[in-house]
Amino acid sequence: MTVATAASVLVIAVGVVVEIKWSESGTNPAGAALASISTSHSAALLEQQRQEMIMVDSASKSVDMIGAPAVAQIQVQKPSSSSGSSGSGGSPPISFTPPDPGSAQAIAEQMLPSFGFSVSGQFGCLVDLWNRESGWRYNAENASGAYGIPQALPGSKMASSGADWQTNPATQINWGLGYIKSTYSTPCGAWDHEEADGWY
Repeated sequence: MTVATAASVLVIAVGVVVEIKWSESGTNPAGAALASISTSHSAALLEQQRQEMIMVDSASKSVDMIGAPAVAQIQVQKPSSSSGSSGSGGSPPISFTPPDPGSAQAIAEQMLPSFGFSVSGQFGCLVDLWNRESGWRYNAENASGAYGIPQALPGSKMASSGADWQTNPATQINWGLGYIKSTYSTPCGAWDHEEADGWY
């Protein structure tokens, strides 16, 4: 029962008592009627109703919180010293904070000369190529199973550049630049193929 309903019932009851007393005695019975109501009983009833309202309010807030979507929490785990590399096919735990795309691009820019590529002539093509393929995300994966920044298919091909191929952008970039050099000669050659055929 809400407080408003209880108050309405109380007012009606007092009104009925007052009317009955008034008609019987011809005197103003309001004071006597109010005095006949147990003060402690009324206070206890009101306190009980107040507690019920608090519980209803708390319950509605709990429903709101339970119904709200949870915010995902990313936890970075360090592998134990005895774990070694994962042989189960699952992704190994990440032992560092993944770099943002700008950092992966910086790594690639520094590696270009070691593959004989001009930064000023080839870096723009490489940025466009891997923007389209993976958005420069080390954990990008598509439905066909291509993986990583260069979208190696299968991703395990990149193991030739390092055991950490699943999580290390530098390992992936090193493999990707080697693949580009052996298959298309230059990043711009790979980008031309990407634009013409939708893949490289």
